[in-house]
Amino acid sequence: MDSDGTQEARGTHASPVPRPAGPVEVPAMPPLPPRAPGTPPPTDGSAFLTWLRAPRPEAAPGVWRFGHRPRPAEEPEEIPTRQLLSGALIAFLVGWLIWSLLQNGYLGTWWWVPFDLIVPDAWRGGDSDLGETGTFIVYQGYELLVALAIMIGAARLGRWGEVWRRFVTPRFRRPEAQETRTAPEDDPAQWNELRAAGAPDAAERLAAEARSGLMRDVDHARILRAWQGVRTGRHSLATFSGAVLKDGAAACLHPSGERDLPARLARHDLVTGQVRLGTTVDDARNPYTYRGTGLALGPDLLGTSLVAVGPAGSGKTGTVVRPLAESLCLHALAGRAAVVVVGAAGAGLGPADAYDVVVRIGNQESEYDLDLYGGTSDPDEAAAVLAEALVGDLADPHPGSDSRRSTTVLAQLLGPFRAVHGRFPSVPELRQLLDGAPGPFAALRQGLQEAGQESLLRELDARERQMGQPGDVGGVLGDRVALLDRPAFAGFFDTSGRSRPFTLKALDHPVRVRIDLPQRGHADASKMLARLVLAQFTASVAVREDRSLFACLLLDDATGVVTPEAVRGIQRLRSGNAGVVLTLRTLDDVARPLRGPLLGATGCRMALSGLTPWDGQDFAEVWGKEWTEARDVTDRQIIAETPAGKAVHMLRRVITGKAPTARAVTVRQVERERWSASELAHAVPAGHAVLSLTDVKGEHAPPLLVDLRS
Repeated sequence: MDSDGTQEARGTHASPVPRPAGPVEVPAMPPLPPRAPGTPPPTDGSAFLTWLRAPRPEAAPGVWRFGHRPRPAEEPEEIPTRQLLSGALIAFLVGWLIWSLLQNGYLGTWWWVPFDLIVPDAWRGGDSDLGETGTFIVYQGYELLVALAIMIGAARLGRWGEVWRRFVTPRFRRPEAQETRTAPEDDPAQWNELRAAGAPDAAERLAAEARSGLMRDVDHARILRAWQGVRTGRHSLATFSGAVLKDGAAACLHPSGERDLPARLARHDLVTGQVRLGTTVDDARNPYTYRGTGLALGPDLLGTSLVAVGPAGSGKTGTVVRPLAESLCLHALAGRAAVVVVGAAGAGLGPADAYDVVVRIGNQESEYDLDLYGGTSDPDEAAAVLAEALVGDLADPHPGSDSRRSTTVLAQLLGPFRAVHGRFPSVPELRQLLDGAPGPFAALRQGLQEAGQESLLRELDARERQMGQPGDVGGVLGDRVALLDRPAFAGFFDTSGRSRPFTLKALDHPVRVRIDLPQRGHADASKMLARLVLAQFTASVAVREDRSLFACLLLDDATGVVTPEAVRGIQRLRSGNAGVVLTLRTLDDVARPLRGPLLGATGCRMALSGLTPWDGQDFAEVWGKEWTEARDVTDRQIIAETPAGKAVHMLRRVITGKAPTARAVTVRQVERERWSASELAHAVPAGHAVLSLTDVKGEHAPPLLVDLRS
């Protein structure tokens, strides 16, 4: 049931992921971080069972479903608090006054008429059959009924029920994670689907592991993923049952042997696949059904890609990228996802031991290297990806443009070189070829002649004729390659087999990868490498054989990465069960013609606090307008026509200091922006963001004001 997380189905291999030297400790509580080494294991699984059995109702896109209580789609008419409380108090006083008047006889004795008509004569008076005590109880009982009737009337008039629901009930509401009663046939802890499929022993073993506290959320998600493989025919029932009976909750492990992350900072729910980012603000601009609910993202939303824009310090890395990276790493451990996280060294994207592969470009102590050519053996494919990385930002930014000339130049060199040497050129060798160094060209020509490669000789001749001609892009490509031909990168991008290169072709398997870019002193090289990773990612996920595995690229700081080809690649990701997360300090880091296509290609768009009005204008345009109700209030002066009316008006003016007026209210439907550029720039508090969502099924959530700190 295990697979190598750094190998892909077509035979491209990276070095195996290092496994832990000893057994992996199992954390106790699913919603909590793992316990510290040396602490005793839990004695029961009550916390896990409570988490597993918690209600998760279907909800709108982005709603945190764990313990969610659905709200009406429309906001009910709510009486202002002051008016509600004053009305309840006045109703109580009126009821008390009426009862006092009845008791003291100020309203007569008519309210005793029903008593006289119903109660027998023998029950009245001190010498009745009931005795003095019985008679007293009968009379007092009738008075109590009348008092209850008055109280009920006062309660209805004063809306006491609404007061109770608004101010008293919330104080006694149970926490969202309280355990709910579930029928045995619906209990997820009983694994009834396995029992029905003919694996009762495996189901009983898993249920016992859950009850004893040996199972947690990652184990549950991983075993469910393996069971899906049985249902789809990728694995046999006998193999699955044997693995479960042998290892229990530790069955079907991730290739790394790990069952959890070293630590968790965000709240995760692996049953729904969500990670909670914050709380939707109880604000009139948010739809009523979202107000006060948790805001969460999962693969169903990330599959349409996300772009987050906000200045430095607005929380892009800490409140968006880090929780998403953590969630996708958990999904990878459960066998559901493959994740690649790209950012500057020291950006706070999680500890190294939370990943299977950590590529530290420019750090000579890095255990892994990055394959410059994406693990492909096709020169044309390698040339297309490399051209996008080197000069994709120099292409005409209009959506219809491309970089075919650069791709052709690189293909004219990569094809002949691979035919002669059996590999692609290293960075210094590629730089020499692009610069037109006579020695390497002569050696390459001689090798092609000896091998009888006439077609590739023609490619090489064409390259020689183009060198030095006006409009030749070879010089520009050479200058860009020179940024990677630096002493800091001397041990990287090796093609001779001496290093351990990682290739994005490995995304056929649940692998966790972090790539640290050398932004300090090598900003231009970092941008090129970020474009290279994005180009390799979009090219690799499009040809995956197993698309049931969600693949995601998280690119912290996508400055200089968005190109026409990148936008086209992002548009194709949804059909391949993949997505990207891009963060930008400002949309000015994207060419003006590409801003609209970028926001259109991504289904989830986030504007963080501190946005400029110019960036806010782009978001306002893509979010569009909505019909809303506008109320115009007009005060009109009242003209008195009679002497008495004029006298009253004069007296009113003396008392209030204002002329008597009549108020006219006009209600009309108008179309206005959901969020204007000014509101996005000045009305989003610190630590907040405005986020719109679209899931892979096409369901939308309008722009929501979200508190990312809660």
